[in-house]
Amino acid sequence: MQTYPTWLIAELRSDHAGETGAVMIYRGILAFCRDATLRDFAQRHMATEAGHLRLIEEVLPRPQHSRLLPIWRVAGWITGAVPALFGPRAVYATIDAVETFVDHHYQQQIERLDAENIFPELRAMLARCQEEEVHHRDEARDMHAGLVGGLLRGWGRLVGFGSEAAVSAARRI
Repeated sequence: MQTYPTWLIAELRSDHAGETGAVMIYRGILAFCRDATLRDFAQRHMATEAGHLRLIEEVLPRPQHSRLLPIWRVAGWITGAVPALFGPRAVYATIDAVETFVDHHYQQQIERLDAENIFPELRAMLARCQEEEVHHRDEARDMHAGLVGGLLRGWGRLVGFGSEAAVSAARRI
């Protein structure tokens, strides 16, 4: 197994926690959603997120996983379930907000790996994950067509803030 610097282990821990939460977001959506188009969207994207989770588990030893994974699972499920109760537009706006955050999070890691010119295989893996996350964001954005009111914009900000707080905690714990 590759030895990574401390900063990178912390980042991978946050990625692992985030992908765990992402799988649970889609499980939360599927628990309440009856809309066939949205269910298809959630099932396809949940499979992609599960693939990302497996990739990160291959490079991050189990002892380095966040000790807060039970919290990330519950938080992810709630983040998917709550908007699912309000309908497809709320779900798509939520996915847009989450994936916007994830895009920036992966980009920061990629930029640091580039700046230090280290771990090109890991960098390539993170770039592939980022590309797929951007696809999720763009698909969700197309589905809600920018039709989000103030309440959904506020929810999106809350989701972004929660994602940022979760990353900060997962880096350390």
